[in-house]
Amino acid sequence: MMVLVITACPAGLRGDLTKWLAEISPGVFVGRPSARVRDLLWERTELLVKDGRALLVYSSDNEQGMEFRTHRHDWVPEDFDGFTLMVRQKPQSENARRTGWSNARRQRRTYKGR
Repeated sequence: MMVLVITACPAGLRGDLTKWLAEISPGVFVGRPSARVRDLLWERTELLVKDGRALLVYSSDNEQGMEFRTHRHDWVPEDFDGFTLMVRQKPQSENARRTGWSNARRQRRTYKGR
C-alpha cells in the first residue's frame, strides 16, 4: 500500500498519477502498485513536480511497517534508533537567534520618555 501527497503541482502530474493510483482527495493518491512501479512513479513525480512538493509513504518490512520519501518538503524523515520520524526543519532565518529588545518594548520606552 502506498500514499502519495502532492502540493502545488501541475495538473498534468495529477492526471498522470491517476493512471496508476486512486485520487481520494485533491493531491492525495493511494494504491497498491509493485515496488518497481512505485519507484518509477516516484521518479516521474520528482521530475514533474516543478515548484511543488511531494511526500510518499509506503509499506515496508521494518519495525514500523512503512517508509517515507520527501521531495522539496518541510518535513524530512530521520532515523532515530531504528525508527523513522518526520522532523520539521527550521527555516534559515530561525537558525540565528535574535538578541536585544523586541520592537514593542522599544516603542514603549520611547513613549514613556515623552
